[in-house]
Amino acid sequence: MQDKIDVGIIGLGNTGTLRKTIAENNPALNLVAVSDAHRPNIPRRETYSYYEDYRKLLDSGVDAVFVAPQNKYRPKVAIEALNRGIHVFCEIPPGRTVQDMQDIIAAEKKARGTVLDFGFTHRFHDTVVKAQELIKTGTYGKILWMKGVHGKSGGNDFESIWRSNRDWAGGGILLDQGIHMVDLFRFFAGDFNGAKSFVTTCFWNIPVEDNAFALLRNSQNQVAMIHASSTHWKNQYSLEICLENGYITIKGDLSPNGDYGPRETLIVSSRPTGDEERASGLSKESITSFDTAASWEREVDAFVDCISSGAKVQNGSSGDALQAMKLVDRIYRRDTAWWSRWKLSGT
Repeated sequence: MQDKIDVGIIGLGNTGTLRKTIAENNPALNLVAVSDAHRPNIPRRETYSYYEDYRKLLDSGVDAVFVAPQNKYRPKVAIEALNRGIHVFCEIPPGRTVQDMQDIIAAEKKARGTVLDFGFTHRFHDTVVKAQELIKTGTYGKILWMKGVHGKSGGNDFESIWRSNRDWAGGGILLDQGIHMVDLFRFFAGDFNGAKSFVTTCFWNIPVEDNAFALLRNSQNQVAMIHASSTHWKNQYSLEICLENGYITIKGDLSPNGDYGPRETLIVSSRPTGDEERASGLSKESITSFDTAASWEREVDAFVDCISSGAKVQNGSSGDALQAMKLVDRIYRRDTAWWSRWKLSGT
């Protein structure tokens, strides 16, 4: 029987705490250490060690580590872990800039035999998995366009949290949440090269954007539209995929805290074929609802499988993370007025 993988968690915010719970419940993992310099009063257990300095955790003999501190620290922690030959699962975004991701990849190339995985959790959602299966059948033809919305209401303390701090976060709602929608665009249709965008801070008194609007186009002339917002007031998550012979719509996001509703819905419909149906827009929709989520566990299972079998990361590779970061960067830069102000006010 194969020994368990000794794992540590670095960063115990909302995401790190969730990873901790998943690690404790995964039969292939043995949680042996946690670290968070900003939370010295976290509950302690005899089953694992607590380190205020993450480097001591990395030197404690762990086989793998979940990297979940603020964006500012993720590249440094991931690189130091890789340099020690430790398998790394890093949250998204992997840092604040494209250069951060390139630095991580440089360390990955030197650390042969280690697994580097990134938390593109939405790829493991039931709705996304089912949508990809339907698209691959070819029944609905090729994708024509996509439209994604990822929006939230900031909340009373939004202006003071680290995600609204430019130095710690590196960007606003586009980098924080929009990157997941950008990744799904790539997941379904490959890379996008053309971009037009408007990036703005229209409500919150923060140094990063609270809204980003973008049109993207790839070499297959497929267009994707994204709106990432922290002024939605009611949390919104949806992805519309229009194909030659029908459409697929994903609504809702079964997040651990339930902010985006109690279920996810997958809506599928074929393009009307009769002249009268086409004229009136009549269509029959198939609606499937999912009220339980296992996406977070599934991606950890995939990480464990790569460590155990030596298989390559299929969903959430360093290449996926790099291309997503590049596309987010392109959206920022295509709004030249925003980019000019951003550079002038940079730290």
